[in-house]
Amino acid sequence: MARYMETLTIERGGFRIKVPESWWEFDVRPESRDDSIRRMVNERVEQRPELAKYRDTYAAFLQKVAADAWKSGALYCGCMAEAFGGDTPITGSVTVSIVGGRSQTGEPLSTDPQTMAGQLSVREAKKEGDAWRKVTTVDIPGVGPAARTYGIEDIVVPGDALNRTIRAVLMQTFIPVPGQEGKVALVAGSSQVLDLADSFFDIFDAITSTFRFAE
Repeated sequence: MARYMETLTIERGGFRIKVPESWWEFDVRPESRDDSIRRMVNERVEQRPELAKYRDTYAAFLQKVAADAWKSGALYCGCMAEAFGGDTPITGSVTVSIVGGRSQTGEPLSTDPQTMAGQLSVREAKKEGDAWRKVTTVDIPGVGPAARTYGIEDIVVPGDALNRTIRAVLMQTFIPVPGQEGKVALVAGSSQVLDLADSFFDIFDAITSTFRFAE
């Protein structure tokens, strides 16, 4: 895990965050994402020529994913894929989004960490192998308290007509945005490598602890 000591600072509109230097960015920004995705797909095809016939399909799919992510408030998505000497890569991602909500009467929802933690639902595993979720509050150095959920969750695949789900390690931290009523910066870390859940919780917590609002 020593490789995670070397970090790269990412700065976006209104915030900055540090991620491991070996991670790469999945570009969701409208002004650059299409070209970025095309380059990424082309590089992959060069490595695996047998994928050439799927080039346009891959590019179109990733461009839609990036556009949907941006529309939902995502400003940054960092990803990792490491082999660590095995045949199957260890993968994970961290996404930063600015999101908000309103009550049925149109009032902004509270972003007070204790209030949010009380409104987030806990899920207990009824048997071994079930999905679960815990709720807590954490203190982000230099930022302040924030509500957090973490666990093994079943996530609905976006846009899937059959509402299929994927099971993933998931940590979500809701950081109130200063001066913006009802808005939070949502730092979400996820991985489908369930056997390494505890390690990923540590990684996601470490990355989230570097989050700062730009001055």
